[in-house]
Amino acid sequence: MSSEPPRQRLPFEPIANRKKTPKKPAEPLENPVKEDKQPPAPKTGGNQSQSIPEVVSKRMISRIALFCGVPTLLGISTFFVSYLIVSKGLFDLPNTAVLLVSMGCFGLGVLGLSYGVLSASWDEEVSGSSIGWEEFNTNFGRMREAWRGAKPKS
Repeated sequence: MSSEPPRQRLPFEPIANRKKTPKKPAEPLENPVKEDKQPPAPKTGGNQSQSIPEVVSKRMISRIALFCGVPTLLGISTFFVSYLIVSKGLFDLPNTAVLLVSMGCFGLGVLGLSYGVLSASWDEEVSGSSIGWEEFNTNFGRMREAWRGAKPKS
C-alpha cells in the first residue's frame, strides 16, 4: 500500500474499468433492395471528453518542435557541412563518420519526438517546467500503468 493520495483523472484520460457491451447479432434483411440513406452524423459531444485540450496539444507541439526539430536539422546540416569540408579539401572525411553522425542526430530526433509529448504537462492549468523532467516521469508512469492495465491477466 502506498501513502500517496489517489491521483486525479485527467479530462481526456480514458476510464479504466469501462464495461464493454456485447454486440447484437445482425438481423436478416427482409427486403434486399438497397436504400439511399445518408450516414448518421458523427457525435461530437461524446468524444469531446476524450480529446486532448487545445492548450495541452499546443504545448506538446512546441516541445516536439524543439526536441525533435533541432536534432533533425543538425542531421540534415551534417551532409552540407561534410560536403563543404571535403570539397574545400580541408581534410579527408570518412563516409562512415558522416553516416554515423547523421544517424545519431536523426535518432535523437526520434527520441525527441517521444520526449516532447511526454515532457509536456497534461494538465491544462499547469504549464510545467522548461525541460519537463518531472512531467516526463509523471506521464511515463501513467503510460506504464495503462500498459499494465491493458495487459491480459493470466
